[in-house]
Amino acid sequence: MAETTSAVEKVVIIGSGPAGWTAAIYAARANLNPLVYEGAISEENRLRGTLPMGQLNLTTDVENFPGFPGGVLGPELMIRMREQSGESGARIVTEDVASIDLRRRPFTMIDSAGQTVTAHSVIIATGASANYLGLESEAKFKNHGVSACAVCDGALPRFRNKPLVVVGGGDSAAEEGTYLTKFASAVHLVHRRDKLRASPVMAERILQNPKVKPLWNSAVEEVIGDDERGMTGVRVKDLKTQETRTIDAAGMFVAIGHTPNTKFLNNQVKTDPRGYILLEDPFRTTTSVEGVFAAGDVADPVYRQAITAAGMGCKAALDAERWLAEKGIH
Repeated sequence: MAETTSAVEKVVIIGSGPAGWTAAIYAARANLNPLVYEGAISEENRLRGTLPMGQLNLTTDVENFPGFPGGVLGPELMIRMREQSGESGARIVTEDVASIDLRRRPFTMIDSAGQTVTAHSVIIATGASANYLGLESEAKFKNHGVSACAVCDGALPRFRNKPLVVVGGGDSAAEEGTYLTKFASAVHLVHRRDKLRASPVMAERILQNPKVKPLWNSAVEEVIGDDERGMTGVRVKDLKTQETRTIDAAGMFVAIGHTPNTKFLNNQVKTDPRGYILLEDPFRTTTSVEGVFAAGDVADPVYRQAITAAGMGCKAALDAERWLAEKGIH
């Protein structure tokens, strides 16, 4: 039988990326005594890319987060945010929220250790996991040439003036590929079909760029490289002729979408068809359930940056504090 805590929490924050930690800092400073579920350290979470401290904990150099001239390592930035949350007064639990009931008040959730917690308000900051091809060689060279975020990594020295590969055919691939032309000597766009699925404007923009070399009806079979240099190229298969060719490249950017981590909500909060939480007010963090707020990539299919996630975390904590005050919960 699940163990139940007696007191009702004012706010529970689920997630431990920039949005979750920023929400925790602001909520703690507002004397809300927040409880943060940072996620469990498990093999299942490792395979899904949902270990504690979010996507930044899986990256190396972060050069676009303000306040760190010369950049900062992703894990270091997340550790600093976590420490600041704890110093501000947040309580941190290294477990997942296995199930949650948002249909009755106070909200009830059961974590992966069997503990039952009730809360007046909840901030969902569980992020979105990048979709990858699933190749063993791809996993080997993640953060050593393989990336799922051009804006995050494209300007790094290892990619500058080098040939790069972008995998995908939708708006994300077109946007990522176009962005990478600022830095790459050439961008090889690998797509399984004979035309892009991207919107006509996005497709035209990337295909008219002289640096872009499309590879139609093709798929990446293997990422090539070594321990010293990291990724050095890819082997691509022509799906019509079954012929393979090797492309020299310093990096491969996988742009086949993201999956928001909302499955545990069991459709209790309104989402778009892809699973991203819909905000009731685009300038707030309110969701379809009163007292439930969302911040970061779980509610942001557009920007997906650490700094925008942190900003949304701030907003979510302020929204929660004001909502609790309106309800007379202090």
